This record gives sequence, C-alpha cells and structure tokens, in this order.
Amino acid sequence: MKVPGSGKFSRTLQKVQKRLAPKALILMYHRVGEADLDPWGLCVTPQHFAEQLEVLQKYSYPISLQQLAQAHREGKIPRRAVAITFDDGYADNLHRAKPLLERYNIPATVFVTTGHIGSQREFWWDELERVLLQPGKLPEKLCLEVNGESHQWELGTAQDYSQEEYGRDRHLKAWEAAPGSRLAFYYSVWQTLQPLPAQVRQPLQDNILTWAGAEPYARSTYRSMMADEIHQLEQGGLVEVGAHTVTHPFLSAHPVVSQRAEIQQSKADLEKLLAHSITSFAYPYGDYSQETVPLIPEAGFSCACSVVQDQVWQQSDRFQFPRYGVENWNQEEFQHRLERWFNG
Repeated sequence: MKVPGSGKFSRTLQKVQKRLAPKALILMYHRVGEADLDPWGLCVTPQHFAEQLEVLQKYSYPISLQQLAQAHREGKIPRRAVAITFDDGYADNLHRAKPLLERYNIPATVFVTTGHIGSQREFWWDELERVLLQPGKLPEKLCLEVNGESHQWELGTAQDYSQEEYGRDRHLKAWEAAPGSRLAFYYSVWQTLQPLPAQVRQPLQDNILTWAGAEPYARSTYRSMMADEIHQLEQGGLVEVGAHTVTHPFLSAHPVVSQRAEIQQSKADLEKLLAHSITSFAYPYGDYSQETVPLIPEAGFSCACSVVQDQVWQQSDRFQFPRYGVENWNQEEFQHRLERWFNG
C-alpha cells in the first residue's frame, strides 16, 4: 500500500541528497577549429578552447571519463570533477585539440564513428551544409523519394542565397531559421534524412549533390581522422578513444538487431585497429530508446554518454551519463556556465 505523499517526499529527499552530494560534469565537444558557418554550434575556436581549458584547470578537477566511471562505481566521485569528451572523430581533435589538452595536461575521450575512419567524404550533415548553405543559386524545387514516399521542397525566394542572407544565418542555429529561408530549407532536408539508415540516406545525398551541381569531397577542416591519426591521438595516454557506432545512426529509429550490430561492430572495429579494449561509448545525436541501454553493457562497455544536460552524481546511470554541450564561448562566459552547471 502506497502512503499518500510518499512519492513527493522521496523526490524531495533525492533533491536534497543530490544538492549535498559530490557532483561531476561531463563536457561535450565536437570540433576545435574555425568555421564560417556553424548551424549546429559544433565548433570551438582554438583560442576559446584554450581559454576554456584554463578555466577548467583553475576552477575544477579534470579527470578522464574512465576515471569518473570508476569513481562512480566506487561511490567516490570527486567534487568539481570534469571530464572532457569529443563526438564523431574529426581530424581536428588530433591536430587542434590534442596539443592544447597536452599544454594544460587535461585528459579527454574522443568517440569515433568507425565507418567514417579515412573517409573521402564529410559527415553527411556537413556535406549537406556545404551543398545547401553556400551563397548562390539552386534549382527551384528538390524532389526526393524516401522509402516509397515523395518529399518535395519549393525553394521560392530561398532559391537565390545572397551574401547578406548568408551573413545573417552565420549567427543562427538551424532550428532558429526564419521560415522560407535557405537555412530553414537546409533544416527541413536534414530532418528528413536524419532518421534514415546510412544505406538509404547515402543515395539520397548523392541525388542532392547531383541536383545542386556539387561534387563529393571532404574539406580539410571538416574531414574525419585516418586510421594512423587515431593511433597518434592515443599516444601519450592523455586521450582515450571511445566508440560512437559505425554509421552514426539515429538509434531509436532502428530495430534492436540493427542497434546491437552498430554498437558491437564499432567496438570491434576500434579494438582491431588499436589492439586493446574499448570501454566508453556515446549515443549518436544523444538518441536512444529504452531497448538500447542494455545493449551497452552487453557489448562490454563500462559507461555511455547521452546529451541530457545534468550533473553526474552517485545515482546517475553510468550507461546514460549526462553531458553539457560546450559552444564557442570565451573565458568569461564559459566560467559563468561552468559555475551554473555545478550549482544545478
């Protein structure tokens, strides 16, 4: 028999316990470099990344993700601990981020999408941005056949994309796009392609390139790591490599059997490449279902990261560790955010 009000009391007690308990943060990055257009807020400049690391060195206790996972298992989470993570496996994680991590002696985990190792093409969302969000003119209508269903976009005034409009969109996220704008068109096409399996999405990407008169290639600042670069990334022991699936799927949109294959194969790919166990995982897009979570320990991982924004404390699920996404903030703004995150 449930006592009236017991649920509310239990929640209040947990809030008090959390407030008093040691808490840690996991930070999520993607790229360190310069980006003229960044519709997803994935890029932090080297200058701002260095400033952020300086803040972490002064005002937190930087540890690796695996150290945090072990401390969580042992019930000994250090106060103000912070673990840095990177998603996807961009080459700038090695060439721009690692030297700065070494300068400040701060560890990090890089989650690699194994199907993109050595790819001659950009990640699909970057390629779509390159093709659809460059100033100039596109055909007036895009038609795609997706799983037997026809999708059409009439570009209207967005067919011509001026330098002025491009300059305006540089300061917006994709979901902030004005209706009828080129950025809104990009976001709508992205939403259509995102849940699709890679083998379905790739031909559609090719169709879009043909429609736009564009070529497939990888910009040097957007490319993913080569196999030898992943080896270099690990050298010195400061950076851990984790798994991020094979094709970066929107996991909840796929059958459990496909999810399991993506998760297990990415682990196997990296273990074959690096000749040691891979124990950290991150969900692509932070997306997963209730059926996904048990697949992580089943595959042999010791922790997994989501994109739910919250602190890590003793009652956190280490297969659904929360993370805070970091954007291109200067030192003052980042310090302000860090304190706000620690204080809940």
